Amino acid sequence: MRTLLPSALLALLLATQPLHAREQLSTLPVPPSGVLGVGEAQLTPAFWIGLQSQPDKVILSRAQIEAQNAKLFAQDRSMHELAKLPATLSAAQVRGWIEDLAHPPAKPLYDVDGKPVPQATLKQIVDARALDAIPASQKTRFGLVVRRAALRTFPTTLRVFSHPGDTDIDRFQETAEFPGTPVVIAHATRDGRWLFVVSPRYAAWTEAKNIAEGSRDAVLGYADKTPYRIVTGAKVYTVYTREAPAVSQVELDMGTRVPVLTDLAADQAVNGQTPYAAHVIELPVRKADGSLAFSPALIQKNADTAADYLPLTARNLITQAFKFLGERYGWGHAYDGRDCSGFVSDVYRSMGVQMPRNTSSQGVSPAFAKRTFTEASTHEQRMQAAHALQLGDMVYIPGHVMMSLGQWQGQPWVIHDVLGMSYRKADGSTARVTLNAVSVTPLLPMLYGKDSTFIDHMTSNVRMRP
Repeated sequence: MRTLLPSALLALLLATQPLHAREQLSTLPVPPSGVLGVGEAQLTPAFWIGLQSQPDKVILSRAQIEAQNAKLFAQDRSMHELAKLPATLSAAQVRGWIEDLAHPPAKPLYDVDGKPVPQATLKQIVDARALDAIPASQKTRFGLVVRRAALRTFPTTLRVFSHPGDTDIDRFQETAEFPGTPVVIAHATRDGRWLFVVSPRYAAWTEAKNIAEGSRDAVLGYADKTPYRIVTGAKVYTVYTREAPAVSQVELDMGTRVPVLTDLAADQAVNGQTPYAAHVIELPVRKADGSLAFSPALIQKNADTAADYLPLTARNLITQAFKFLGERYGWGHAYDGRDCSGFVSDVYRSMGVQMPRNTSSQGVSPAFAKRTFTEASTHEQRMQAAHALQLGDMVYIPGHVMMSLGQWQGQPWVIHDVLGMSYRKADGSTARVTLNAVSVTPLLPMLYGKDSTFIDHMTSNVRMRP
Protein backbone atom coordinates (compact mmCIF):
# COMPACT_ATOMS: atom_id res chain seq x y z
CA MET A 1 0.00 0.00 0.00
CA ARG A 2 1.25 3.47 -0.86
CA THR A 3 1.60 5.80 2.14
CA LEU A 4 0.18 9.26 1.51
CA LEU A 5 1.64 12.32 3.24
CA PRO A 6 -0.78 14.51 5.19
CA SER A 7 -1.65 17.57 3.12
CA ALA A 8 -0.08 19.99 5.63
CA LEU A 9 3.21 18.10 5.64
CA LEU A 10 3.22 17.88 1.84
CA ALA A 11 2.61 21.62 1.58
CA LEU A 12 5.54 22.24 3.97
CA LEU A 13 7.85 20.03 1.94
CA LEU A 14 6.86 21.76 -1.30
CA ALA A 15 7.39 25.19 0.23
CA THR A 16 11.00 24.34 1.06
CA GLN A 17 11.82 23.20 -2.49
CA PRO A 18 13.07 25.50 -5.27
CA LEU A 19 10.33 27.11 -7.35
CA HIS A 20 10.98 25.01 -10.45
CA ALA A 21 10.88 21.75 -8.48
CA ARG A 22 7.57 22.66 -6.86
CA GLU A 23 6.04 23.47 -10.24
CA GLN A 24 6.96 20.01 -11.52
CA LEU A 25 4.60 18.43 -8.96
CA SER A 26 1.15 18.52 -10.52
CA THR A 27 -2.12 18.50 -8.61
CA LEU A 28 -4.23 18.24 -11.76
CA PRO A 29 -6.63 15.28 -11.81
CA VAL A 30 -5.29 12.16 -13.47
CA PRO A 31 -7.89 10.49 -15.71
CA PRO A 32 -7.59 6.83 -16.83
CA SER A 33 -5.58 7.94 -19.87
CA GLY A 34 -2.90 9.36 -17.59
CA VAL A 35 -2.97 12.68 -19.47
CA LEU A 36 -3.14 15.27 -16.72
CA GLY A 37 -6.31 17.31 -16.43
CA VAL A 38 -7.72 16.23 -19.78
CA GLY A 39 -11.22 14.78 -19.76
CA GLU A 40 -13.71 14.28 -22.55
CA ALA A 41 -14.71 17.95 -22.54
CA GLN A 42 -11.13 19.12 -23.13
CA LEU A 43 -10.95 16.87 -26.20
CA THR A 44 -13.60 18.93 -27.99
CA PRO A 45 -12.97 22.20 -29.85
CA ALA A 46 -16.14 23.64 -28.33
CA PHE A 47 -14.56 23.65 -24.87
CA TRP A 48 -11.60 25.80 -25.91
CA ILE A 49 -13.68 28.01 -28.19
CA GLY A 50 -15.93 28.69 -25.20
CA LEU A 51 -12.97 30.16 -23.31
CA GLN A 52 -12.45 32.84 -25.97
CA SER A 53 -14.01 36.25 -25.44
CA GLN A 54 -14.05 37.04 -29.19
CA PRO A 55 -13.66 33.74 -31.06
CA ASP A 56 -14.57 35.23 -34.45
CA LYS A 57 -12.40 38.33 -34.29
CA VAL A 58 -9.96 38.37 -37.20
CA ILE A 59 -6.39 38.16 -35.89
CA LEU A 60 -4.67 38.91 -39.20
CA SER A 61 -6.47 40.18 -42.30
CA ARG A 62 -5.89 38.63 -45.72
CA ALA A 63 -3.71 41.60 -46.69
CA GLN A 64 -1.68 41.25 -43.49
CA ILE A 65 -1.18 37.54 -44.13
CA GLU A 66 -0.01 38.18 -47.68
CA ALA A 67 2.45 40.77 -46.39
CA GLN A 68 3.64 38.30 -43.77
CA ASN A 69 4.16 35.61 -46.41
CA ALA A 70 6.09 37.98 -48.64
CA LYS A 71 8.30 38.91 -45.70
CA LEU A 72 8.92 35.23 -44.98
CA PHE A 73 10.14 34.48 -48.50
CA ALA A 74 12.25 37.63 -48.57
CA GLN A 75 13.96 37.15 -45.21
CA ASP A 76 13.99 33.44 -44.36
CA ARG A 77 16.78 31.48 -46.04
CA SER A 78 15.00 28.17 -45.47
CA MET A 79 12.34 29.25 -47.98
CA HIS A 80 12.76 29.17 -51.76
CA GLU A 81 10.99 31.62 -54.04
CA LEU A 82 11.08 29.51 -57.18
CA ALA A 83 10.04 32.34 -59.49
CA LYS A 84 13.20 34.24 -58.55
CA LEU A 85 15.65 31.43 -59.23
CA PRO A 86 17.94 32.09 -62.23
CA ALA A 87 17.22 30.63 -65.66
CA THR A 88 20.28 28.42 -65.29
CA LEU A 89 21.62 26.64 -62.23
CA SER A 90 25.31 26.27 -61.52
CA ALA A 91 26.91 23.06 -60.29
CA ALA A 92 27.87 24.84 -57.08
CA GLN A 93 24.24 25.77 -56.39
CA VAL A 94 22.95 22.26 -57.02
CA ARG A 95 25.76 20.56 -55.10
CA GLY A 96 25.19 22.99 -52.24
CA TRP A 97 21.49 22.07 -51.97
CA ILE A 98 22.29 18.34 -51.98
CA GLU A 99 25.18 18.47 -49.53
CA ASP A 100 23.44 20.93 -47.20
CA LEU A 101 20.64 18.41 -46.80
CA ALA A 102 22.84 15.75 -45.24
CA HIS A 103 26.33 14.37 -44.91
CA PRO A 104 27.04 10.65 -45.39
CA PRO A 105 25.91 8.72 -42.28
CA ALA A 106 28.66 8.59 -39.65
CA LYS A 107 26.82 6.56 -36.99
CA PRO A 108 25.40 3.03 -37.17
CA LEU A 109 21.90 2.73 -38.57
CA TYR A 110 19.43 -0.15 -38.28
CA ASP A 111 16.68 -1.49 -40.50
CA VAL A 112 13.08 -2.26 -39.52
CA ASP A 113 14.17 -5.66 -38.21
CA GLY A 114 16.77 -4.11 -35.91
CA LYS A 115 19.70 -5.36 -37.99
CA PRO A 116 22.65 -3.04 -38.73
CA VAL A 117 22.57 -1.58 -42.22
CA PRO A 118 25.85 -2.66 -43.88
CA GLN A 119 28.32 0.09 -44.63
CA ALA A 120 28.42 -1.09 -48.23
CA THR A 121 24.69 -0.49 -48.52
CA LEU A 122 24.98 3.00 -47.04
CA LYS A 123 27.86 3.83 -49.39
CA GLN A 124 25.81 2.68 -52.37
CA ILE A 125 22.92 4.89 -51.26
CA VAL A 126 25.17 7.92 -50.82
CA ASP A 127 26.92 7.31 -54.14
CA ALA A 128 23.54 7.13 -55.90
CA ARG A 129 23.36 10.91 -55.59
CA ALA A 130 25.74 11.01 -58.59
CA LEU A 131 27.36 14.28 -57.54
CA ASP A 132 30.02 13.80 -60.21
CA ALA A 133 27.29 13.93 -62.88
CA ILE A 134 26.08 17.42 -61.97
CA PRO A 135 26.68 19.58 -65.07
CA ALA A 136 28.65 22.82 -64.79
CA SER A 137 25.43 24.63 -65.65
CA GLN A 138 21.93 23.54 -66.55
CA LYS A 139 18.64 25.06 -67.52
CA THR A 140 16.30 25.48 -64.55
CA ARG A 141 13.58 22.84 -64.92
CA PHE A 142 10.19 22.93 -63.26
CA GLY A 143 7.63 20.36 -62.20
CA LEU A 144 4.47 19.79 -60.17
CA VAL A 145 3.92 17.18 -57.50
CA VAL A 146 1.20 14.79 -58.67
CA ARG A 147 0.63 12.72 -55.51
CA ARG A 148 1.46 12.95 -51.81
CA ALA A 149 5.21 12.60 -52.18
CA ALA A 150 7.77 11.59 -49.57
CA LEU A 151 10.90 13.73 -49.67
CA ARG A 152 13.97 11.77 -48.61
CA THR A 153 17.46 12.50 -47.33
CA PHE A 154 18.98 10.17 -49.92
CA PRO A 155 17.54 8.56 -53.08
CA THR A 156 16.23 5.41 -51.40
CA THR A 157 13.06 3.99 -49.90
CA LEU A 158 15.08 2.10 -47.27
CA ARG A 159 13.86 3.04 -43.80
CA VAL A 160 16.67 3.38 -41.27
CA PHE A 161 16.68 4.03 -37.54
CA SER A 162 19.13 5.15 -34.88
CA HIS A 163 18.48 2.25 -32.52
CA PRO A 164 17.27 -1.35 -32.86
CA GLY A 165 13.56 -1.52 -32.15
CA ASP A 166 12.99 2.16 -32.92
CA THR A 167 10.87 1.89 -36.04
CA ASP A 168 9.01 5.21 -35.91
CA ILE A 169 11.63 7.84 -36.71
CA ASP A 170 13.07 7.02 -40.12
CA ARG A 171 16.29 8.99 -40.36
CA PHE A 172 16.06 9.15 -44.15
CA GLN A 173 12.56 10.69 -44.11
CA GLU A 174 12.51 14.49 -44.42
CA THR A 175 8.96 15.60 -45.21
CA ALA A 176 6.17 15.23 -47.75
CA GLU A 177 4.80 17.53 -50.40
CA PHE A 178 1.21 17.56 -51.62
CA PRO A 179 -0.32 17.48 -55.12
CA GLY A 180 0.05 20.77 -56.97
CA THR A 181 3.19 21.88 -55.13
CA PRO A 182 5.64 23.48 -57.59
CA VAL A 183 9.25 22.31 -57.58
CA VAL A 184 12.51 22.94 -59.38
CA ILE A 185 14.08 19.73 -60.66
CA ALA A 186 17.76 20.18 -59.86
CA HIS A 187 19.31 16.74 -60.32
CA ALA A 188 18.61 13.05 -60.92
CA THR A 189 20.14 9.70 -60.13
CA ARG A 190 21.87 7.96 -63.01
CA ASP A 191 18.93 5.63 -63.55
CA GLY A 192 16.48 8.55 -63.50
CA ARG A 193 14.29 6.95 -60.84
CA TRP A 194 14.94 9.68 -58.27
CA LEU A 195 14.93 13.45 -58.59
CA PHE A 196 16.42 16.07 -56.31
CA VAL A 197 13.76 18.77 -56.11
CA VAL A 198 13.50 22.20 -54.51
CA SER A 199 10.04 23.15 -53.27
CA PRO A 200 9.07 26.50 -51.75
CA ARG A 201 10.10 25.26 -48.31
CA TYR A 202 12.35 22.23 -48.77
CA ALA A 203 15.01 20.60 -50.94
CA ALA A 204 15.33 16.80 -50.96
CA TRP A 205 15.06 13.60 -52.99
CA THR A 206 11.78 12.14 -54.22
CA GLU A 207 10.85 9.35 -56.61
CA ALA A 208 10.52 10.58 -60.19
CA LYS A 209 7.01 9.11 -60.43
CA ASN A 210 5.86 11.82 -58.00
CA ILE A 211 6.81 14.70 -60.33
CA ALA A 212 5.53 15.84 -63.72
CA GLU A 213 7.88 18.17 -65.58
CA GLY A 214 6.44 21.19 -67.36
CA SER A 215 7.24 24.67 -68.51
CA ARG A 216 8.01 27.40 -66.02
CA ASP A 217 4.79 29.23 -66.85
CA ALA A 218 2.61 26.13 -66.59
CA VAL A 219 4.10 25.10 -63.25
CA LEU A 220 4.18 28.47 -61.54
CA GLY A 221 0.88 29.53 -63.09
CA TYR A 222 -0.96 26.55 -61.60
CA ALA A 223 -0.88 28.06 -58.09
CA ASP A 224 -2.41 31.32 -59.35
CA LYS A 225 -5.40 29.85 -61.15
CA THR A 226 -8.83 31.01 -60.02
CA PRO A 227 -11.35 30.13 -58.81
CA TYR A 228 -10.04 27.50 -56.43
CA ARG A 229 -10.87 25.35 -53.41
CA ILE A 230 -8.88 25.10 -50.18
CA VAL A 231 -8.79 21.77 -48.37
CA THR A 232 -9.95 22.57 -44.85
CA GLY A 233 -10.31 19.01 -43.57
CA ALA A 234 -7.41 16.99 -42.21
CA LYS A 235 -7.48 15.32 -45.61
CA VAL A 236 -9.98 14.77 -48.40
CA TYR A 237 -9.91 12.46 -51.40
CA THR A 238 -10.99 12.93 -54.97
CA VAL A 239 -13.87 10.76 -56.13
CA TYR A 240 -12.99 7.27 -57.32
CA THR A 241 -12.88 6.92 -61.10
CA ARG A 242 -11.77 3.94 -63.16
CA GLU A 243 -11.78 6.13 -66.28
CA ALA A 244 -8.91 8.32 -65.01
CA PRO A 245 -6.81 6.36 -62.47
CA ALA A 246 -4.26 9.16 -62.10
CA VAL A 247 -6.86 11.41 -60.43
CA SER A 248 -8.84 8.70 -58.64
CA GLN A 249 -8.93 8.91 -54.82
CA VAL A 250 -6.02 11.35 -54.73
CA GLU A 251 -5.25 12.43 -51.17
CA LEU A 252 -5.28 16.18 -50.56
CA ASP A 253 -4.09 17.33 -47.12
CA MET A 254 -5.17 20.39 -45.17
CA GLY A 255 -4.23 23.69 -46.79
CA THR A 256 -3.87 22.30 -50.32
CA ARG A 257 -5.15 24.70 -52.97
CA VAL A 258 -6.65 23.30 -56.18
CA PRO A 259 -8.11 25.26 -59.11
CA VAL A 260 -11.77 24.79 -60.04
CA LEU A 261 -12.83 24.31 -63.64
CA THR A 262 -15.78 26.47 -64.61
CA ASP A 263 -15.96 26.04 -68.39
CA LEU A 264 -17.68 22.66 -68.36
CA ALA A 265 -21.39 22.30 -69.13
CA ALA A 266 -23.41 21.47 -66.02
CA ASP A 267 -24.76 18.28 -67.63
CA GLN A 268 -21.38 17.15 -69.00
CA ALA A 269 -20.08 13.95 -67.38
CA VAL A 270 -16.63 14.13 -65.79
CA ASN A 271 -14.67 10.88 -65.67
CA GLY A 272 -17.86 8.92 -66.19
CA GLN A 273 -19.84 10.70 -63.48
CA THR A 274 -22.21 13.63 -63.18
CA PRO A 275 -20.46 16.59 -61.53
CA TYR A 276 -23.59 18.28 -60.17
CA ALA A 277 -22.89 17.16 -56.59
CA ALA A 278 -19.16 17.74 -56.77
CA HIS A 279 -16.57 20.42 -57.42
CA VAL A 280 -14.75 19.90 -60.70
CA ILE A 281 -11.10 20.60 -59.97
CA GLU A 282 -7.96 20.44 -62.08
CA LEU A 283 -5.04 18.26 -60.98
CA PRO A 284 -1.57 17.78 -62.47
CA VAL A 285 -0.79 14.32 -63.86
CA ARG A 286 2.42 12.72 -65.08
CA LYS A 287 2.37 11.40 -68.62
CA ALA A 288 4.27 8.24 -69.63
CA ASP A 289 7.28 10.30 -70.67
CA GLY A 290 7.32 12.21 -67.35
CA SER A 291 5.87 15.40 -68.78
CA LEU A 292 3.10 17.49 -67.25
CA ALA A 293 -0.55 17.36 -68.21
CA PHE A 294 -3.73 18.37 -66.42
CA SER A 295 -6.90 16.41 -65.81
CA PRO A 296 -10.31 17.18 -64.32
CA ALA A 297 -11.14 15.45 -61.07
CA LEU A 298 -14.04 15.57 -58.63
CA ILE A 299 -14.27 16.47 -54.97
CA GLN A 300 -17.64 15.85 -53.36
CA LYS A 301 -19.39 19.04 -52.34
CA ASN A 302 -19.90 17.63 -48.86
CA ALA A 303 -16.14 17.18 -48.42
CA ASP A 304 -14.36 19.57 -46.04
CA THR A 305 -13.20 22.30 -48.44
CA ALA A 306 -13.78 26.05 -48.77
CA ALA A 307 -13.90 28.59 -51.58
CA ASP A 308 -11.01 30.51 -50.01
CA TYR A 309 -8.57 30.37 -47.13
CA LEU A 310 -10.34 30.46 -43.78
CA PRO A 311 -10.19 33.71 -41.79
CA LEU A 312 -7.45 33.64 -39.16
CA THR A 313 -9.60 33.63 -36.01
CA ALA A 314 -9.50 31.92 -32.64
CA ARG A 315 -12.43 29.70 -33.63
CA ASN A 316 -10.72 28.54 -36.81
CA LEU A 317 -7.35 27.95 -35.13
CA ILE A 318 -8.98 25.65 -32.60
CA THR A 319 -11.33 23.95 -35.06
CA GLN A 320 -8.57 23.26 -37.58
CA ALA A 321 -6.12 21.97 -34.97
CA PHE A 322 -8.71 19.60 -33.49
CA LYS A 323 -9.36 18.03 -36.89
CA PHE A 324 -6.00 16.30 -36.39
CA LEU A 325 -6.68 15.23 -32.79
CA GLY A 326 -5.71 11.58 -32.37
CA GLU A 327 -3.86 11.32 -35.70
CA ARG A 328 -0.80 9.06 -35.40
CA TYR A 329 2.52 10.88 -35.10
CA GLY A 330 4.39 10.61 -38.39
CA TRP A 331 7.99 11.81 -38.48
CA GLY A 332 8.49 13.79 -41.67
CA HIS A 333 4.81 13.34 -42.61
CA ALA A 334 5.26 9.55 -42.57
CA TYR A 335 2.42 7.12 -41.75
CA ASP A 336 0.16 9.27 -43.94
CA GLY A 337 0.21 11.81 -41.10
CA ARG A 338 2.52 14.56 -39.94
CA ASP A 339 4.91 15.52 -37.16
CA CYS A 340 4.88 18.45 -34.73
CA SER A 341 6.08 21.14 -37.14
CA GLY A 342 4.01 19.71 -39.98
CA PHE A 343 0.95 19.83 -37.73
CA VAL A 344 1.21 23.53 -36.85
CA SER A 345 2.18 24.57 -40.37
CA ASP A 346 -0.73 22.66 -41.95
CA VAL A 347 -3.18 24.26 -39.49
CA TYR A 348 -1.93 27.75 -40.32
CA ARG A 349 -1.71 26.95 -44.04
CA SER A 350 -5.48 26.39 -44.13
CA MET A 351 -5.75 30.09 -43.22
CA GLY A 352 -3.20 31.12 -45.84
CA VAL A 353 -0.23 31.56 -43.49
CA GLN A 354 3.03 30.08 -44.79
CA MET A 355 5.64 28.67 -42.41
CA PRO A 356 9.03 26.98 -42.77
CA ARG A 357 8.90 23.19 -42.63
CA ASN A 358 11.06 22.34 -39.60
CA THR A 359 11.03 23.48 -35.98
CA SER A 360 14.65 24.57 -36.29
CA SER A 361 13.61 27.11 -38.94
CA GLN A 362 10.16 28.05 -37.62
CA GLY A 363 11.35 29.02 -34.15
CA VAL A 364 14.10 31.36 -35.37
CA SER A 365 12.57 32.77 -38.55
CA PRO A 366 13.37 36.48 -38.88
CA ALA A 367 9.94 36.99 -40.44
CA PHE A 368 8.00 36.08 -37.28
CA ALA A 369 7.29 38.08 -34.14
CA LYS A 370 8.77 36.10 -31.30
CA ARG A 371 10.30 36.05 -27.86
CA THR A 372 13.55 34.14 -27.61
CA PHE A 373 15.18 32.51 -24.61
CA THR A 374 18.84 31.79 -23.91
CA GLU A 375 20.82 30.12 -21.16
CA ALA A 376 20.74 33.48 -19.38
CA SER A 377 16.92 33.46 -19.25
CA THR A 378 15.75 32.67 -15.73
CA HIS A 379 13.09 30.16 -14.83
CA GLU A 380 10.90 32.99 -13.57
CA GLN A 381 11.18 34.80 -16.92
CA ARG A 382 10.20 31.63 -18.74
CA MET A 383 7.25 31.09 -16.42
CA GLN A 384 6.03 34.64 -16.99
CA ALA A 385 6.20 34.02 -20.74
CA ALA A 386 4.30 30.75 -20.38
CA HIS A 387 1.51 32.46 -18.44
CA ALA A 388 1.35 35.14 -21.14
CA LEU A 389 0.82 32.63 -23.99
CA GLN A 390 -2.21 33.34 -26.13
CA LEU A 391 -4.23 31.04 -28.32
CA GLY A 392 -2.30 30.16 -31.48
CA ASP A 393 1.14 31.01 -30.12
CA MET A 394 3.83 28.44 -30.95
CA VAL A 395 6.08 27.20 -28.17
CA TYR A 396 9.45 25.85 -29.28
CA ILE A 397 11.84 23.59 -27.41
CA PRO A 398 14.74 21.71 -29.07
CA GLY A 399 13.19 19.43 -31.69
CA HIS A 400 9.57 20.14 -30.83
CA VAL A 401 6.80 22.72 -31.26
CA MET A 402 3.42 23.07 -29.55
CA MET A 403 0.45 25.31 -30.32
CA SER A 404 -1.00 27.18 -27.35
CA LEU A 405 -4.68 26.75 -26.53
CA GLY A 406 -4.45 29.67 -24.10
CA GLN A 407 -4.87 29.74 -20.34
CA TRP A 408 -7.22 27.58 -18.27
CA GLN A 409 -7.21 26.84 -14.54
CA GLY A 410 -4.36 29.29 -14.10
CA GLN A 411 -1.92 27.63 -16.48
CA PRO A 412 -1.19 27.30 -20.22
CA TRP A 413 -2.46 24.38 -22.29
CA VAL A 414 -1.21 23.16 -25.65
CA ILE A 415 -2.18 20.92 -28.55
CA HIS A 416 0.72 19.20 -30.27
CA ASP A 417 1.84 16.15 -32.21
CA VAL A 418 3.97 14.43 -29.61
CA LEU A 419 5.51 11.05 -28.86
CA GLY A 420 4.79 11.08 -25.14
CA MET A 421 4.76 13.00 -21.88
CA SER A 422 6.30 12.65 -18.43
CA TYR A 423 5.36 14.52 -15.28
CA ARG A 424 5.81 14.45 -11.53
CA LYS A 425 2.83 13.10 -9.67
CA ALA A 426 1.66 14.59 -6.39
CA ASP A 427 3.64 11.97 -4.44
CA GLY A 428 6.85 12.94 -6.24
CA SER A 429 7.07 9.87 -8.47
CA THR A 430 7.30 10.18 -12.25
CA ALA A 431 4.52 9.19 -14.61
CA ARG A 432 5.25 8.42 -18.25
CA VAL A 433 2.49 8.30 -20.85
CA THR A 434 2.88 7.14 -24.44
CA LEU A 435 0.95 9.51 -26.72
CA ASN A 436 2.37 9.18 -30.25
CA ALA A 437 -0.46 11.34 -31.61
CA VAL A 438 -1.88 14.84 -31.79
CA SER A 439 -2.78 15.44 -28.15
CA VAL A 440 -4.00 18.06 -25.68
CA THR A 441 -1.82 18.48 -22.59
CA PRO A 442 -0.98 21.03 -19.92
CA LEU A 443 2.37 22.68 -20.56
CA LEU A 444 3.87 23.40 -17.14
CA PRO A 445 4.11 19.87 -15.71
CA MET A 446 5.72 18.29 -18.78
CA LEU A 447 9.22 17.04 -18.04
CA TYR A 448 12.17 17.35 -20.40
CA GLY A 449 14.44 14.53 -19.36
CA LYS A 450 14.65 13.65 -15.69
CA ASP A 451 15.10 16.86 -13.75
CA SER A 452 13.84 19.75 -15.91
CA THR A 453 10.65 20.80 -17.66
CA PHE A 454 9.67 21.83 -21.16
CA ILE A 455 9.53 25.38 -19.81
CA ASP A 456 13.19 25.22 -18.79
CA HIS A 457 14.11 24.37 -22.39
CA MET A 458 11.96 26.86 -24.28
CA THR A 459 13.95 28.45 -27.10
CA SER A 460 11.26 30.77 -28.44
CA ASN A 461 7.57 31.66 -28.53
CA VAL A 462 6.23 32.72 -31.93
CA ARG A 463 3.08 34.82 -32.21
CA MET A 464 1.09 35.31 -35.42
CA ARG A 465 -0.31 38.69 -34.47
CA PRO A 466 -0.16 42.20 -35.92
